Amino acid sequence: MQDINDASKLSRRSVLKRSVGTAAALGLPHAGLAELSSESPDTRLWYRQPAERWVEALPIGNGRIGAMVFGGVDHERLQLNEDTLWSGGPYDPVNPDALAALPEVRRLVFAGRLQEAQALANAKLMAKPLSQMSYQTLGDLFISLPTITADSIRDYERALDLDTAVATTGFAAGTVRHERSVFACPVHQVIAVRLVASKAGSLDCDIGLRSPQSGTLTIADDTLILSGRNSASEGIAGALRFEARARVLHEGGTVESRAGEIGVRGARTVTILIAMATSYRGFNDVGGDPAAITRRQIEVAAAIGFDRIAATAAAEHWRLYGTVRINLGRTPAADRPTDVRIRLSETSDDPALAALYFNYGRYLLIASSRAGSQPSNLQGIWNDRVRPPWGSKYTININTEMNYWPAEPTGLAECTAPLIAMVRELAASGARTARDMYGARGWVAHHNTDLWRATAPIDGASWGLWPTGGAWLCTHLWDRWDYGRDKTYLASIYPLLRGAAEFFVDVLQRDPTTGHMVTNPSISPENEHHKGVSICAGPAMDMQILRDLFDQTAAAAGILGVDRGFVTQIKNLRARLAPDKIGTGGQLQEWQSDWDADAPEPQHRHVSQLYALYPSHQINLEDTPRLAAAARRSLEIRGDKATGWATAWRINLWARLQEGDRAHGILKFLLGPERTYPNMFDAHPPFQIDGNFGGTAAIAEMLVQSRGEDIFLLPALPSSWPSGSITGLRTRGSTAIDLHWKDGRLVTATLVSAEAGTRTVRLGERAIQIRLRAGKPRNLNANEFEAI
Repeated sequence: MQDINDASKLSRRSVLKRSVGTAAALGLPHAGLAELSSESPDTRLWYRQPAERWVEALPIGNGRIGAMVFGGVDHERLQLNEDTLWSGGPYDPVNPDALAALPEVRRLVFAGRLQEAQALANAKLMAKPLSQMSYQTLGDLFISLPTITADSIRDYERALDLDTAVATTGFAAGTVRHERSVFACPVHQVIAVRLVASKAGSLDCDIGLRSPQSGTLTIADDTLILSGRNSASEGIAGALRFEARARVLHEGGTVESRAGEIGVRGARTVTILIAMATSYRGFNDVGGDPAAITRRQIEVAAAIGFDRIAATAAAEHWRLYGTVRINLGRTPAADRPTDVRIRLSETSDDPALAALYFNYGRYLLIASSRAGSQPSNLQGIWNDRVRPPWGSKYTININTEMNYWPAEPTGLAECTAPLIAMVRELAASGARTARDMYGARGWVAHHNTDLWRATAPIDGASWGLWPTGGAWLCTHLWDRWDYGRDKTYLASIYPLLRGAAEFFVDVLQRDPTTGHMVTNPSISPENEHHKGVSICAGPAMDMQILRDLFDQTAAAAGILGVDRGFVTQIKNLRARLAPDKIGTGGQLQEWQSDWDADAPEPQHRHVSQLYALYPSHQINLEDTPRLAAAARRSLEIRGDKATGWATAWRINLWARLQEGDRAHGILKFLLGPERTYPNMFDAHPPFQIDGNFGGTAAIAEMLVQSRGEDIFLLPALPSSWPSGSITGLRTRGSTAIDLHWKDGRLVTATLVSAEAGTRTVRLGERAIQIRLRAGKPRNLNANEFEAI
C-alpha cells in the first residue's frame, strides 16, 4: 500500500510543478503555469473510463503532427497524423472543355433554362477528376502492458489539461500506481509519451507501430521505423514518401525487439519519442527526405530529454493559450466528468461547460494550426481513416473560414499563418484555373481545395460550381490587417486581394433583366432553389462577398497609396452589384429571384444569404435595420437546430442581432450529446471541427463585438451568465479588452491598443467616444455610460 501512497508524487500536480521548475531553470516563459495544479472545470476534460471509440479519445497536436490518445489500461493506442499525408500527388484538374462551354452555360442561365445549364455544366465545366484528394491517417502506436489485467484496475482517470496541452492517464494495479502523459512539442517536433510506475522494476510494456498505408516496419536497436508511400486516389498516383520513428528510452530494466515490437521489462519509467514526416515540400514539390527529417528530430529530442521537452512544450503552448482567460460562473454540475456534463448539458445549469468549450476551441486551433504547418482542415489534424468523410479536405464555402473565426478575436492571430500561406498557394494554382477555365486574369478557387491546392469546381455543379471561395478567404487576409494594423503585412497580401478582385472584374456578367452585375454561373452554396436545380446567377452570398472583397481591396490600396485607377474601376463595379433584397415572406432573399419559399429544404443547414450579417458587417442593427429584420426572419425560417457547424453559425448570427438568450439556447443544443461527442469534438455528424471553432467564436461574439472603430461590450450577454469575466479578447484596431460583469451589469472594461486613435464604445443603447493612446490602458465602468 505504501507504493500507492508514494505514487501520489507522480500525480498531475507534481508533474506540472516539475515542468514549471524546469521552465524557470531554462529561462523559458511560464507566466501562469504555477497555478495549473488546480483542476478547473473550464480548463480540463476528464473521464472515469478509457476511450472505446475514436470520438472519446483525447487530441494532442503541435500544428503539424497529432495523436488521439485513448487512455487504455493494459492496451494503449495513439492514433497518429502528419498534416501533409494526403492521397495522390500534384495535379491540374481543370476540364479542357470548360472555356469553350462557358458562354453557352451563361446564356442558358440568363434565359432561365436552368436545368439545361446545370446539365451542360456537369458535362463540360467540372474538374477532372471530379473529386479531390483525401487527408489520411499515418497509423497507430500501440503500447501493451502484459502484466496488467483490466479487472485489477482501480482509481482510474484520464484527462486533457488545456493549460499545459498534456493528456494524462492514471490508475492503480495491485500495489503499483501507473501514470502516463502524452504531449506534442511544437519546438522539437516530436510527440512524447512517458510511462511511470510507482514501484521500481514493475513496468513491463511492448510498443509497436502499425499503418493502413503501404509500408514496411523495421527495428533498429531501440527505434521502430515505419516507412511507406501514400496511396493513389481518383486516378492520381501517390507521390509522397513518409516515415514515422518511435524511439524507446527507459530507466531501469531491459529492452529487446520481439515480433515487430520493442519490449521493455522491469523498468521504472519508459519514454517514447515519436517523429513523423513526409516528402512534401510544397503543392508542386514532393522531393523532401522524411527519413533524414525524422532521424534528426529523434536524435535532438533524445539528447534533450523528456523533462526539458515537456517544459519547452508547456511554455510554448502557454505563450499562445494563456493570453485569454474566461469565467462564466460555476455550479455543482461542473464537478462531473466531462462526458456526463455533455450528456446532461441541455437540462442542467453548467455555465462552466460553455467556458470549457471556448477554451477547448482555442486549444484545438493552437494544436492544429501553427506557423509552418498546413491549415486546420475539416477535422483539424485528427483523422483515423484513409478515406475520411468528405476527404477531410478544405471546404472553403464556409467550413475552412469557420475554422479561423475565433483566431483574431480570441488572441490567436499567429495561428492564421498557415491559412495565409495556403491563400498564397491558391493564388498561384488559381491563376491557372482562372486562365484555362474562364479566360480571365487574377485567380479563383471554388468550394473545395486539398493539399495540392486544386481550385477547379468538384463534386458536381450543385455543390462545386461556386467561384467565390478564394474571395471569401481574402476577407481573412483583411481581418489579419484590421486586427493587427501592420502595414508591412498589408503590402505583402495586397497582390492576393488585387488578384482575386481582378478575376471578378473579368468574369462578372450584366444581368439582362436588371442591369446589375452578377456572377454567372454560380450557386448558393449547396442549396437547391428548386428540386434538383442549384445553378443560378448572382446568389446573394456572392454579391455580399464581392462587396467586401472590392471594399477591402480598395481600402488596402488607399492605405498603401497604390493602384488608383484599379480602385476606381472596382468601386464603380461594386456600385453595380445586385443589392440585397427582401422577399414576400419578409426574409432576406437567398437568390435574385424570390425562390426561398420554393426551395425544397426550407431549413437547409447553410444560411449563405446571411453572410452579410455574420461574418460580414454589411447588415447590422444600427445602419440597416430593415435588412437586419429580414435576416432575423430568415433565421426563424431556417430554424435553430442544424448540423454542428451550421448550429454554431446560427449562434453567431443571433449574437450579431444582440439576442443573447436566443443565442444561448442554441449554444446549449450545440453542447448537448446530439452535436458534441464525449471528447467534445463537434458532431456534424460525423465529426467536423468547424463546429468547435464556430462555437468558440460565438461565445466571444456574445461578449464583445467590433465593427470598424466601434466596440460593443456585452452585446448578447445571456441571462444564464449573470456574472463573469474575460481577459485578452481582441477587436479591430489592434485593441485588447478585459471585461468584468456582475448581475448582468458591466463592472469594468479595460481597453489597450497598440495603435492610438478614437474608438466608439457601446454598451446597450449608450455609446461614448474615447481616445486611446498606444499601449496605455483605458478603464471604463457602467457609470460612465449611464451618465450619458
